[in-house]
Amino acid sequence: MADTYKFRIDHHGSLVRPAELQAARASFTEGRLGRAELTEVENKAIIDAVALQRKLNLSVVSDGEFRRADFRDAVINAVSGFSAVEGAEPSGLNRWEVSDKVVPAGALVVDDAAFAAEQTLIAAKATLPSPAYLAAHAYTDKTAEIYQSPEELGLALAAILRDEIQALIAQGIRYIQLDNPDYARFYGTPNDGWLPDVPLDVLLGIDAAAVEGLERPEDVRIALVPDWGGHRGKGLDRGVAEKVLNTLPYDRFLLPFHEQAIVDEDLLSLVPEQIDVCLGVVSAKTAELENVDDIMRRFDSAAAVKDHEDLAVSPHQGFEPAAYKPSSLTIEQQRKKLEHVETIARMCWGNEL
Repeated sequence: MADTYKFRIDHHGSLVRPAELQAARASFTEGRLGRAELTEVENKAIIDAVALQRKLNLSVVSDGEFRRADFRDAVINAVSGFSAVEGAEPSGLNRWEVSDKVVPAGALVVDDAAFAAEQTLIAAKATLPSPAYLAAHAYTDKTAEIYQSPEELGLALAAILRDEIQALIAQGIRYIQLDNPDYARFYGTPNDGWLPDVPLDVLLGIDAAAVEGLERPEDVRIALVPDWGGHRGKGLDRGVAEKVLNTLPYDRFLLPFHEQAIVDEDLLSLVPEQIDVCLGVVSAKTAELENVDDIMRRFDSAAAVKDHEDLAVSPHQGFEPAAYKPSSLTIEQQRKKLEHVETIARMCWGNEL
């Protein structure tokens, strides 16, 4: 019997923003469009995006993160204490710092996830930035006047995220994903040379605190994304990777599996038996569709390392994690990629999805 909560045909949550939504957000930023009008455009875009995901027969849907400028906004826009800083991070994301106590003004993504869930019977996924990621990137000299260390800030954020996850579960959301792609920087080679100025053990402790003590049904899956690909160079620090994957108390990891086969299989082999893995078998950055036979050979290799019943498939990362960094794919190319993922899933599991 199929495990409904394996979410075999998955994706990271962020989808390519429609041109109408991008134009409306620009008008809102410039003061030419009101909040209510922007919300109306967002609602329509989300309804259309959910309809597309339903049509593709995905096993989970998201709101595309259409109400956010980037994946961190789920917290930054709903928690006081964050302020914008001039310039960009090495990744190209806008810079933010914590300059006051972090206090939630209300729900972070519960309402967004509930709106997506209202559009379909398929499970809705809620996505959030991890507290360790936020603490590592937003802690500055100004923050030190409020919080004595990145760890203190991170644990304060972890408490906020834990409360939000509990609220999502109470709302009926059964799949929750936290993103911290920085972990790959520790067990691989950063493209830009940047590493968080926070010890790995501290980051692991913060992200663990976000899920500790949660009350949840058995059918709830809480996932973490430790890797968006591109940070492993020619090899893998197995000791560090094993520490990351064996310390974080999550139900699922989403790992890239679209290139660097030996490295990817090595990483997969370090995942504990009780944790399932979603393999990013197609690229979310290139329009060309990957060869099905190549993907299936790689999946067979993965299944030799990890029980195929504990695997799922998806693109290797979100299609547009930041709206101001345009996706390299069109919405139509994105659709074809998601169709490709569905094809692979049905070849792997048949109708037992």
